[in-house]
Amino acid sequence: MTASKALRELLAPVRYVLWDLDGPICRLFAGLPANGVARELVKEIERLGLDGLLDEEERSDPDPQALLHLVDQRHPDRAATVRLERWLTEQELTAVPRALPTPYADPLIRTWSALGARFAITTNNSARAAAAYIETRQLMGCFPYIYGRTEDLARMKPDPHCLSRALEALAAQPSRALMLGDAGTDYQAARQLGVPFLGYARDQAKLDPLLQAGVPRAHVVTSLEEVLVALRSGL
Repeated sequence: MTASKALRELLAPVRYVLWDLDGPICRLFAGLPANGVARELVKEIERLGLDGLLDEEERSDPDPQALLHLVDQRHPDRAATVRLERWLTEQELTAVPRALPTPYADPLIRTWSALGARFAITTNNSARAAAAYIETRQLMGCFPYIYGRTEDLARMKPDPHCLSRALEALAAQPSRALMLGDAGTDYQAARQLGVPFLGYARDQAKLDPLLQAGVPRAHVVTSLEEVLVALRSGL
């Protein structure tokens, strides 16, 4: 496998990498499918008497984070959304022991770090879950900064809050950083701060939303092996 010229050019100036967790680093809900968690979240929303906030299509959304964000946008009672956020955090922590590492993620993280790149995690998952997963892979030394979802759900990506905190902690210029994510919200957050973006799409269902969000096809990889090859070739 050879890395494309566009990928090598994107990676060449990078000294700081802002990693999304679920997708580029692991499949967090591999042993506890996210769509099942989303269905249970809908039940929690119903128990709080808030099911009227979602239409039928939204109730079938397989992404629990998207559902949580919708409820937060439409419901003024923060106590309810805090309760839902805490429930989702517990599901994510339960999922950690059965999470699957994304192919090539671990060697890519270690190789890039050994080459001098500095990392942070910027995720819409709970920071507690992110830290717990990183610890299972013995990668804590590579990720001194982990910024995740808080009870202030308005700060979830596409809001760039967690990216901004990471850049500040790393003392990083946005132009020397890279956001590595698998969702349009990752791309939107990065664009707001002028941070270059690399998309990861393991299949067509992940690729299409990235392209629809405006990510150039040349800046999307379908395997992290492409990034690893580029780094090992010296760009």
